[in-house]
Amino acid sequence: MLNTPTMDVIRLRRSIRKYKQEQIKDEELEMILEAGRYAPSGGNSQTSHFIVIQSQEKLNKLTRLVEQTFAGMEPEETMYKGMIRVIELCKRGGYDFINNAPTLAVAANKRGYTNALVDCAVALENMMLAATSLDIGSCWINHLKWLTDDEMILAFMSELGLTDDEQICGAVALGYPNQVYTAPLKRAGNAVTIVK
Repeated sequence: MLNTPTMDVIRLRRSIRKYKQEQIKDEELEMILEAGRYAPSGGNSQTSHFIVIQSQEKLNKLTRLVEQTFAGMEPEETMYKGMIRVIELCKRGGYDFINNAPTLAVAANKRGYTNALVDCAVALENMMLAATSLDIGSCWINHLKWLTDDEMILAFMSELGLTDDEQICGAVALGYPNQVYTAPLKRAGNAVTIVK
């Protein structure tokens, strides 16, 4: 097994769902965002837009909007199973889609741009790995991507800087972990075919 600092960070990264309420330091946030900005993009377009929310008031409002929106939906057989679970949890009430993380970094990109989702995904992964290297927990958040065309969510995100020509592609919750890191799960999936 290859052991390098980079591989160690990749293996150590976990989806953290319990956070201390202490806000991450500005210099740590800057390093995480720089990692995202250095991610590759299609044709070097560099059109990803990172909207970072640290205001507890704004995070609380967004959490209520997300819960309200999902609670108004009905599960359908064709939906991704994770989205069905979120709808069920939101209908029960008290659902916090960012698990009380003190920082949420939302990644958006241009509507109609074919590589929007891919560019944002590699940027968010860079950010999660940088966070791990700084002992900061992270968790990929899909909820806002699922709601990128919802009028209430769009209106709120527009107040925070999302432009009319952008779509939300993903987000990452960030904060100091308030849980013990577990050992990595054995990787039995993700088939590999090597052709020489």
